[in-house]
Amino acid sequence: MGNSYREAGVDLDAAERAKERLKSLVASTRDENTLSELGLFGGLYAVPGDVENPILVSSADGVGTKLKVAFMAGRHDTVGRDLVNHCVNDILVQGARPLFFLDYLATGAMDESVVTSVVTGVALACKENGCALLGGETAQMPDFYADDEYDLAGFIVGAVSRSKVLDGSRVGAGDVLIGLGSSGLHTNGYTLARKIVFEQMGLRADDEMPELERPVGDVLLDVHRSYLNVLWPLLQEERIHALAHVTGGGIPGNLPRVLPLGLGAVVDRGSWTPGPLFRLLQRAGGVDRDEMYRVFNMGAGMILVVAKDQVDPVLQDLRAAGEAPWVMGEVEQGKGVRYGD
Repeated sequence: MGNSYREAGVDLDAAERAKERLKSLVASTRDENTLSELGLFGGLYAVPGDVENPILVSSADGVGTKLKVAFMAGRHDTVGRDLVNHCVNDILVQGARPLFFLDYLATGAMDESVVTSVVTGVALACKENGCALLGGETAQMPDFYADDEYDLAGFIVGAVSRSKVLDGSRVGAGDVLIGLGSSGLHTNGYTLARKIVFEQMGLRADDEMPELERPVGDVLLDVHRSYLNVLWPLLQEERIHALAHVTGGGIPGNLPRVLPLGLGAVVDRGSWTPGPLFRLLQRAGGVDRDEMYRVFNMGAGMILVVAKDQVDPVLQDLRAAGEAPWVMGEVEQGKGVRYGD
């Protein structure tokens, strides 16, 4: 009897069943500019007519080793949302709103329920952010990934009017930094966080996280939040000079990316208190304070750069939207980030 693809580890029938389950999820994110359905070799999307002189903005990212926590917890409904929201924030900082999204899921063995759970999270976040899930790819790679593991990546395209692109050119010395809170670790620093929590503290995913009174898995899988809806009105009114999405590298690795040559920033770390998870990780892991700020977002997931005369009205509008923003520093002549505390 000859060999079969299934005996080699690739189940084409399971893949087809999973694809059928995903069709309704993808269709639920369609909008008036979506011109194709799942199953074509390429997705079709019309450039929206309400964007004057449109510039397309694209980005790609993954979820990183946060996936390891999902494997340990046996929970797969959050990482898809992480992926979309991270990508949305990455193009938002250039003033763009998302148009469509593509996902790539590679797995060792086709577990239809896991695939459906992951893509359900992707579709939900796409709907929350007003973008179409235009398509994607699910690959079975049994000799590359373990049977109970997968990798996940996403690709986003958005649009912004040429006159509203945020490229740092509006930023000047004396501009003020306003912080918006994160929803936890977001999708960065998990290699260090996992080492502290699972190796040094000896916890399991279903144990209660000390001081937080929640399961470890739930705490570490808190969804990376999207800042689109709260910031879009301010962007439309052109009241923001720049935005920094605080991801890998923390504040010192990301804030300088949106500042023009010759400008740096001073950040007052005493202006906010990082949440209990960050304090726990620092204490339990014996991590130096500067290293914490270089690895994690430390509770500041997005930083706004605004003119001094806009600080009070911007703070007022953000509070009205349910946020708890704070003034965390200012732009100055120089290079990089220094701490004023």
